[in-house]
Amino acid sequence: MSHSYEDSLLIVGGGIAGSALARALQRKDLPFRIIERRRTPFDGGLAINLPGNAIQALSALGLREQIEKFGHPLRRREYRTARDKLLFQVDEDAFWGPALRPRSIRRSALLSMLAAGLPEASLLYNADVQSMTLHSTHAELGLADGTNLATRLVVGADGVRSTIRTEAFGTVLGPGHALLAEKSWRFMAPNPGVDCWTVWAADEGVVLLMPIDDREVYGWAAITRPLSRGDSPEALDWLTRQFPERVRRTVLDVLARPNALYHSPLEEVRLNRWHNGRAVLIGDAAHATAPVWAEGVALALEDAIVLARALSTICDELPALADFEAQRRSRVAHVQALTDAMSQAAKLPAFIRNALFPFIGPKRYRQTYEPLKTAV
Repeated sequence: MSHSYEDSLLIVGGGIAGSALARALQRKDLPFRIIERRRTPFDGGLAINLPGNAIQALSALGLREQIEKFGHPLRRREYRTARDKLLFQVDEDAFWGPALRPRSIRRSALLSMLAAGLPEASLLYNADVQSMTLHSTHAELGLADGTNLATRLVVGADGVRSTIRTEAFGTVLGPGHALLAEKSWRFMAPNPGVDCWTVWAADEGVVLLMPIDDREVYGWAAITRPLSRGDSPEALDWLTRQFPERVRRTVLDVLARPNALYHSPLEEVRLNRWHNGRAVLIGDAAHATAPVWAEGVALALEDAIVLARALSTICDELPALADFEAQRRSRVAHVQALTDAMSQAAKLPAFIRNALFPFIGPKRYRQTYEPLKTAV
């Protein structure tokens, strides 16, 4: 069985990048269809950090009122040692200002905001893309159930392990794919009294706690140096034995609830090209980065805005894809470069890192985010 959607752009992936693009295309009156392999996109019930440029992008997508209502303000960042010594802090309110104040939000809530108002007929669930064939005038997608879809353009918004990237560039995981940390976890837990975005760093790993409200925190932890420990929970338990009581108490709460801990390897994607013929990549499929600056979602939202604008203003789709990539390259490269700089500093021996961070930390923060205040 086959269907033809020649007049619609096909977005593969109904997560944040795909839903944001659909919303941006709808605002430009451009036809689209989202293909999602799950009935609803998986989010693990977890949360995300939205720095100021993400807030700016959401405002451009018509969601300022919603994000101010449902997002939890993050007014400060703190960087601490494993022994809880404050290395430096950043007043995010002062840096971004009230209009672009960073916020935290549950991923499911953000997805609901982005998808609100999208026509039901534009959403195709339980559709697992297995193959893609690119032609000069169109692209064909083969689904697991035997269905074939034809479209003038395919957008891969299908994450780090993108099928569209594999099909477009011809390798198993795609060129530029790297595993940064095999042991990495996400979780939600009762708030132990954390009132701002806070990261604790030891030689062996890091823990981040970010309040979602007064009652709950989102947590992320990673082992940054190879260990001879056993399974993931054992390694996380071992790592946090040296951390402050509030961190340790939070992790123990999660370890006591096996279904509350989500293991997710930390992966990175860097490509020389994001488009090939009638296929283009956005979000993590194109440029997943380590979460040093929490820019993954922000960059995906910006991608959606820029791609929709290019498609609405340039008559020929192929030049529009080239224009999209040309507009986005320098901004993404900037985030990647500052991610590398902070990551390298974090890998220094603890006594050196702890001596340097009070000086280089605030500087790196300003260097990273100052250019991102400019709207895309």
